[in-house]
Amino acid sequence: MRLFSLLITLTFLINFISCAQTNTAKNNSYTYEVVVPDLYIPWGFTFLPDNSLLITEKSGKLIHFNNGKKAEIQELPQVEVLGQGGLMDVELHPNYSNNGWIYITYASAEGGGRGANTALMRFKLSGNQATNKELLYKASPNTGRGQHFGSRIEFDNQGYLYFTIGDRGRRDVNPQDITKDGGKVYRLHDDGRIPKDNPFVNDENSKKAIYSYGHRNAQGMKKHPVTGEIWTHEHGPRGGDEINIVEKGKNYGWPKISFGINYSGTKFTEYTALPGMEQPLHHWTPSIAPSGMTFITGNKYPGLKGNLLVGSLKFQYVNLCILKGKKVVKEERLLDGIGRVRSMRQGPDGYVYVGVENLGIVKVIPKS
Repeated sequence: MRLFSLLITLTFLINFISCAQTNTAKNNSYTYEVVVPDLYIPWGFTFLPDNSLLITEKSGKLIHFNNGKKAEIQELPQVEVLGQGGLMDVELHPNYSNNGWIYITYASAEGGGRGANTALMRFKLSGNQATNKELLYKASPNTGRGQHFGSRIEFDNQGYLYFTIGDRGRRDVNPQDITKDGGKVYRLHDDGRIPKDNPFVNDENSKKAIYSYGHRNAQGMKKHPVTGEIWTHEHGPRGGDEINIVEKGKNYGWPKISFGINYSGTKFTEYTALPGMEQPLHHWTPSIAPSGMTFITGNKYPGLKGNLLVGSLKFQYVNLCILKGKKVVKEERLLDGIGRVRSMRQGPDGYVYVGVENLGIVKVIPKS
């Protein structure tokens, strides 16, 4: 009982000192140039070996941008545009140069029930045609709700494939139940097979692809460049956006614990900590509505190597998280007011590129 009381007190103090985003200092040392113009919702993007770009538009288009020209990839799967769902992330296989596999997540109406749910597919390119399409995972059941599809894709150092699916607007049903899809981080082999050491493979009724659970809606995921750990961030409701490090079989608490409240201002839980549930590495209250994240590993930004960038949809800036080990010790606003930041990635040239709604893909440049 004493330990439980200590946990509650500790998390209250963390909540009390959590940085309010309205007080986050602006860093005016950076500007940008538009690299790919005229995009609506560039949900995800990745660089091909020739430095051209593959860009997802939430509306269902996958765009190949090369030498200043856009070409739409044909023969994609049918994408259901429903609320927050559509064509979402895109990622290359770590050995893409040899095998050509490209991975996407999207809202799919396949399967039983009205509406859609998140799907993961891989395919190859032949010119501007998607070929060799393989559906690796399809969450079920479909639902007409438009909330919380996730969904980011990442590979770890062992070649395992991770992807996220949000709770699909069913917070009291999906996230805490390992027999149901939604509110989870999943792990597969690159071809869709279930790893034998996934945490719930021996549970008869579980979704065997689940790696961690108790998540709300993770729209950021990146491998740490030094430790190899999988870092995620997820949307809270009104407050309680989180950064987490995903660990095998762990429960991240949603909605049993949260630093957030309902959008109406009422509470849905009294707890910010409970035994057996993980605490976030960092949280934002009020919410910044995070989307996209990347670590700075190059030397293009003096003094920033090793730190984390997170996009803000709500406040429309790039959030610089200064790290000391696994702690966020300081935050700064970059590109303040640029627009709703949806996606980001460090390019092969060491510069950070950011997908901004109703603008395009921009390159972050230090001011001289």
